[in-house]
Amino acid sequence: MTRNALTPTWKQKARAGLLGLGLAAFGLATLPVMPGFEAHAQSAGMAEAQKIADHFASVRTMAGEFVQFGPRGEQTGGKFYIERPGKIRFDYDGSSRFQVVSDGQSVVLDNRKMNTVDLYPLSKTPLKLLLDTHIDLSGDKVRSVKQDDDLTTIQLADKSVFGNSRITMMFDPKTYELRQWTITDAQGKDTTVMVFNVREGVQLDASLFKIDYRRNIEVNKRKRGG
Repeated sequence: MTRNALTPTWKQKARAGLLGLGLAAFGLATLPVMPGFEAHAQSAGMAEAQKIADHFASVRTMAGEFVQFGPRGEQTGGKFYIERPGKIRFDYDGSSRFQVVSDGQSVVLDNRKMNTVDLYPLSKTPLKLLLDTHIDLSGDKVRSVKQDDDLTTIQLADKSVFGNSRITMMFDPKTYELRQWTITDAQGKDTTVMVFNVREGVQLDASLFKIDYRRNIEVNKRKRGG
Protein backbone atom coordinates (compact mmCIF):
# COMPACT_ATOMS: atom_id res chain seq x y z
CA MET A 1 0.00 0.00 0.00
CA THR A 2 1.18 3.55 -0.68
CA ARG A 3 0.67 6.78 1.21
CA ASN A 4 0.92 10.33 -0.04
CA ALA A 5 4.08 11.89 1.37
CA LEU A 6 3.56 14.32 4.23
CA THR A 7 5.09 17.78 4.09
CA PRO A 8 8.54 17.07 5.60
CA THR A 9 8.69 20.03 7.97
CA TRP A 10 9.01 17.64 10.91
CA LYS A 11 12.37 16.44 9.63
CA GLN A 12 13.96 19.62 10.90
CA LYS A 13 12.11 19.46 14.22
CA ALA A 14 13.51 16.30 15.82
CA ARG A 15 14.48 17.24 19.35
CA ALA A 16 15.67 15.88 22.69
CA GLY A 17 13.52 13.50 24.69
CA LEU A 18 13.47 10.63 22.18
CA LEU A 19 13.66 8.07 24.95
CA GLY A 20 10.47 9.37 26.51
CA LEU A 21 8.77 9.51 23.13
CA GLY A 22 9.90 5.99 22.33
CA LEU A 23 8.58 4.71 25.62
CA ALA A 24 5.22 6.35 25.05
CA ALA A 25 4.88 5.44 21.38
CA PHE A 26 5.27 1.74 22.08
CA GLY A 27 3.53 1.55 25.45
CA LEU A 28 6.75 0.92 27.38
CA ALA A 29 6.47 3.59 30.04
CA THR A 30 5.81 2.61 33.64
CA LEU A 31 2.37 4.00 34.40
CA PRO A 32 0.19 4.31 37.52
CA VAL A 33 -3.20 2.63 37.63
CA MET A 34 -5.80 4.35 35.50
CA PRO A 35 -9.52 3.84 36.18
CA GLY A 36 -12.23 3.97 33.56
CA PHE A 37 -11.79 0.95 31.27
CA GLU A 38 -15.36 -0.26 31.72
CA ALA A 39 -17.14 0.56 28.45
CA HIS A 40 -17.55 -2.35 26.05
CA ALA A 41 -17.78 -2.38 22.26
CA GLN A 42 -21.01 -3.55 20.66
CA SER A 43 -21.01 -6.96 18.99
CA ALA A 44 -21.26 -5.52 15.46
CA GLY A 45 -18.24 -3.36 16.12
CA MET A 46 -16.40 -6.33 17.59
CA ALA A 47 -16.94 -8.33 14.40
CA GLU A 48 -15.65 -5.47 12.25
CA ALA A 49 -12.66 -4.96 14.53
CA GLN A 50 -11.70 -8.64 14.31
CA LYS A 51 -12.11 -8.56 10.51
CA ILE A 52 -9.70 -5.64 10.27
CA ALA A 53 -7.29 -7.27 12.72
CA ASP A 54 -7.29 -10.50 10.67
CA HIS A 55 -6.39 -8.55 7.54
CA PHE A 56 -3.65 -6.61 9.32
CA ALA A 57 -2.20 -9.82 10.77
CA SER A 58 -2.14 -11.41 7.30
CA VAL A 59 0.48 -8.89 6.15
CA ARG A 60 3.78 -10.62 6.88
CA THR A 61 6.13 -7.73 6.11
CA MET A 62 5.80 -3.95 5.87
CA ALA A 63 8.18 -1.04 5.38
CA GLY A 64 7.65 2.69 5.15
CA GLU A 65 8.05 6.04 6.84
CA PHE A 66 6.56 7.46 10.02
CA VAL A 67 6.05 10.74 11.82
CA GLN A 68 5.54 10.79 15.58
CA PHE A 69 3.80 13.46 17.65
CA GLY A 70 4.39 13.70 21.41
CA PRO A 71 2.02 15.08 24.06
CA ARG A 72 3.84 18.44 24.17
CA GLY A 73 3.99 18.88 20.41
CA GLU A 74 7.30 17.10 19.91
CA GLN A 75 7.73 15.87 16.35
CA THR A 76 10.12 13.22 15.11
CA GLY A 77 10.15 10.87 12.15
CA GLY A 78 12.04 8.24 10.25
CA LYS A 79 11.68 4.81 8.65
CA PHE A 80 10.14 1.60 9.96
CA TYR A 81 10.16 -2.12 9.14
CA ILE A 82 7.86 -4.92 10.36
CA GLU A 83 8.12 -8.68 10.01
CA ARG A 84 5.74 -11.08 11.70
CA PRO A 85 5.86 -12.59 14.17
CA GLY A 86 7.18 -10.07 16.65
CA LYS A 87 9.83 -8.14 14.71
CA ILE A 88 9.91 -4.38 14.25
CA ARG A 89 12.45 -1.63 13.70
CA PHE A 90 12.04 2.16 13.89
CA ASP A 91 15.01 4.27 12.77
CA TYR A 92 14.53 7.87 13.90
CA ASP A 93 15.96 10.77 11.91
CA GLY A 94 18.47 13.07 13.55
CA SER A 95 21.92 12.93 15.09
CA SER A 96 20.82 10.73 18.00
CA ARG A 97 20.70 7.63 15.76
CA PHE A 98 17.83 6.55 17.99
CA GLN A 99 16.36 3.11 17.26
CA VAL A 100 13.56 0.92 18.52
CA VAL A 101 14.09 -2.74 17.62
CA SER A 102 12.24 -5.94 18.47
CA ASP A 103 13.73 -9.31 17.59
CA GLY A 104 10.64 -11.31 18.54
CA GLN A 105 11.65 -11.72 22.18
CA SER A 106 12.81 -8.32 23.42
CA VAL A 107 12.38 -4.64 22.55
CA VAL A 108 15.37 -2.31 22.79
CA LEU A 109 15.48 1.49 22.78
CA ASP A 110 18.99 2.45 21.70
CA ASN A 111 20.25 6.06 21.67
CA ARG A 112 23.77 6.02 20.24
CA LYS A 113 24.34 9.74 20.80
CA MET A 114 23.53 9.56 24.52
CA ASN A 115 24.95 6.02 24.72
CA THR A 116 21.88 4.62 26.48
CA VAL A 117 20.21 1.25 25.96
CA ASP A 118 16.89 0.20 27.51
CA LEU A 119 15.63 -3.36 27.10
CA TYR A 120 12.08 -4.66 27.66
CA PRO A 121 10.36 -8.04 27.17
CA LEU A 122 8.19 -7.94 24.04
CA SER A 123 5.44 -9.83 25.90
CA LYS A 124 4.89 -6.83 28.20
CA THR A 125 4.25 -4.31 25.39
CA PRO A 126 1.34 -3.57 23.02
CA LEU A 127 3.64 -4.63 20.19
CA LYS A 128 3.20 -8.26 21.26
CA LEU A 129 -0.47 -8.19 20.29
CA LEU A 130 -0.01 -6.15 17.12
CA LEU A 131 2.88 -8.24 15.77
CA ASP A 132 1.46 -11.72 16.38
CA THR A 133 0.55 -13.93 13.44
CA HIS A 134 -3.02 -13.84 14.76
CA ILE A 135 -4.50 -10.84 16.56
CA ASP A 136 -7.09 -12.07 19.04
CA LEU A 137 -9.53 -9.33 20.07
CA SER A 138 -11.77 -11.54 22.16
CA GLY A 139 -12.57 -10.89 25.81
CA ASP A 140 -12.41 -7.30 26.99
CA LYS A 141 -9.56 -6.07 24.78
CA VAL A 142 -11.78 -3.96 22.49
CA ARG A 143 -13.17 -0.91 24.27
CA SER A 144 -14.74 0.89 21.34
CA VAL A 145 -15.12 0.73 17.56
CA LYS A 146 -16.06 3.85 15.59
CA GLN A 147 -16.84 3.61 11.90
CA ASP A 148 -16.71 6.74 9.73
CA ASP A 149 -16.61 7.16 5.97
CA ASP A 150 -12.86 7.69 5.90
CA LEU A 151 -11.65 5.92 9.06
CA THR A 152 -12.39 2.95 11.27
CA THR A 153 -11.10 3.59 14.79
CA ILE A 154 -10.49 0.74 17.24
CA GLN A 155 -9.52 1.34 20.86
CA LEU A 156 -7.87 -1.46 22.83
CA ALA A 157 -7.08 -1.73 26.52
CA ASP A 158 -5.80 -4.85 28.27
CA LYS A 159 -3.66 -4.72 31.41
CA SER A 160 -1.95 -8.00 30.56
CA VAL A 161 -0.71 -6.53 27.26
CA PHE A 162 -0.83 -2.74 27.55
CA GLY A 163 -0.35 -2.26 31.29
CA ASN A 164 -2.35 0.79 32.27
CA SER A 165 -2.10 2.50 28.90
CA ARG A 166 -4.46 2.07 25.97
CA ILE A 167 -3.96 2.06 22.22
CA THR A 168 -6.22 3.56 19.56
CA MET A 169 -5.67 2.39 15.97
CA MET A 170 -7.06 3.95 12.80
CA PHE A 171 -7.58 1.97 9.61
CA ASP A 172 -8.80 2.71 6.10
CA PRO A 173 -12.37 1.31 6.10
CA LYS A 174 -12.10 0.07 2.50
CA THR A 175 -8.61 -1.42 2.35
CA TYR A 176 -8.15 -2.09 6.11
CA GLU A 177 -4.71 -0.49 5.89
CA LEU A 178 -3.25 0.88 9.12
CA ARG A 179 -2.94 4.68 9.08
CA GLN A 180 -1.87 5.52 12.61
CA TRP A 181 -1.95 4.56 16.25
CA THR A 182 -2.08 6.55 19.48
CA ILE A 183 -0.85 5.40 22.88
CA THR A 184 -2.68 7.14 25.75
CA ASP A 185 -1.00 6.98 29.14
CA ALA A 186 -2.58 6.95 32.59
CA GLN A 187 -2.57 10.76 32.70
CA GLY A 188 -4.44 10.97 29.41
CA LYS A 189 -1.39 12.13 27.42
CA ASP A 190 -1.25 10.98 23.81
CA THR A 191 1.67 9.95 21.62
CA THR A 192 0.67 9.37 18.00
CA VAL A 193 2.53 7.55 15.23
CA MET A 194 1.39 8.06 11.62
CA VAL A 195 2.69 5.79 8.85
CA PHE A 196 2.90 6.59 5.15
CA ASN A 197 4.61 5.52 1.93
CA VAL A 198 4.00 1.99 3.21
CA ARG A 199 4.89 -1.09 1.16
CA GLU A 200 3.62 -4.58 1.97
CA GLY A 201 5.19 -7.94 1.25
CA VAL A 202 8.72 -6.57 0.97
CA GLN A 203 11.87 -8.63 1.39
CA LEU A 204 13.63 -7.59 4.61
CA ASP A 205 17.15 -8.42 5.73
CA ALA A 206 17.20 -10.41 8.98
CA SER A 207 19.93 -8.13 10.35
CA LEU A 208 17.39 -5.28 10.63
CA PHE A 209 15.88 -6.97 13.66
CA LYS A 210 19.08 -8.03 15.41
CA ILE A 211 19.57 -6.71 18.96
CA ASP A 212 23.12 -6.21 20.20
CA TYR A 213 22.68 -7.75 23.66
CA ARG A 214 26.39 -7.39 24.40
CA ARG A 215 26.13 -3.61 23.90
CA ASN A 216 23.15 -3.54 26.27
CA ILE A 217 25.18 -5.29 28.98
CA GLU A 218 28.28 -3.13 28.48
CA VAL A 219 26.44 0.20 28.40
CA ASN A 220 24.37 -0.53 31.48
CA LYS A 221 27.35 -1.95 33.34
CA ARG A 222 29.18 1.34 32.81
CA LYS A 223 26.11 3.27 33.98
CA ARG A 224 26.18 1.30 37.24
CA GLY A 225 29.88 1.99 37.58
CA GLY A 226 30.77 -1.66 37.14
